[in-house]
Amino acid sequence: MKTSTEINSIASAVGMEKAVELVAKAGFDCWDFSMFAMGSYDWSTGKRRITGHPLETRDSALKLAEKLRKIGLENGIYCNQSHAPFPVSCGEIRELLPLAIECTAAAGGKICVIHPDNNKTPGENAVMFRELLPFAHKFDVIIATENMWNWNSEKDEAAPAACSDGPNFREHIDVVGDPYLVACVDIGHAEMKGLGTDAATMIRELGPRVQALHIHDNDRWHDSHALPFTMNIDFVPVIQALADVGYKGEFTMETNFVNTLWRNDPETGTKLLGETARKLAVMFDSLR
Repeated sequence: MKTSTEINSIASAVGMEKAVELVAKAGFDCWDFSMFAMGSYDWSTGKRRITGHPLETRDSALKLAEKLRKIGLENGIYCNQSHAPFPVSCGEIRELLPLAIECTAAAGGKICVIHPDNNKTPGENAVMFRELLPFAHKFDVIIATENMWNWNSEKDEAAPAACSDGPNFREHIDVVGDPYLVACVDIGHAEMKGLGTDAATMIRELGPRVQALHIHDNDRWHDSHALPFTMNIDFVPVIQALADVGYKGEFTMETNFVNTLWRNDPETGTKLLGETARKLAVMFDSLR
């Protein structure tokens, strides 16, 4: 089992180029291209915010993607997947998704994670995914959508959203019916209180549709994005479920603890993250 991690958290402290180097130094096999800066979203205004980041324009975005690919290969790792900007409910963000797919290919990635619209049905979200499939086919990049959540303030817990349970997630994939749309199971999202599911069950319900992962821990209530084995998710049944369905993708971490606990020492934080990812990978390999 190969391991990977998103670079956004590390890049916030050292920049994207150095982040890829640290990921390699920490023993990861791959890196996950975080493209959130492509379409920075202002949640207070509901609009895209322009920051001057190279990812905001096509030419500079592609140049950065190619540069990061080169840095990765020079350090012995490759891009396995990416994450497009969100929320896709914002038209300005949705317009960027074809570029996100193109940049994924330029970085060498084979999967681009694209959120569904939280509040739309499988059929409604299928319209967006079908619009994106020609770009996926052109650049040979598979789209992976992920299980999401809303928040019920009165109950102080998560509320259902697109793909938040196994059957709804499965329908999102099957209604499109194209091998270039698959599932990325977000382990932490699947374990949030209020959704009535868990990651192992979701994985089994999706079966071979699961071709990508976002791995992190939480208190089984909030979306903590914590380092695995530091909170309440039991990873043993999760790893067993992945083995049982014949998961063939990578173990991609999506923790943001580097932002908080290790901002002043991102190298140490990334090394610990790599050790934790390898522990999960060894668990999986022991079952095969």
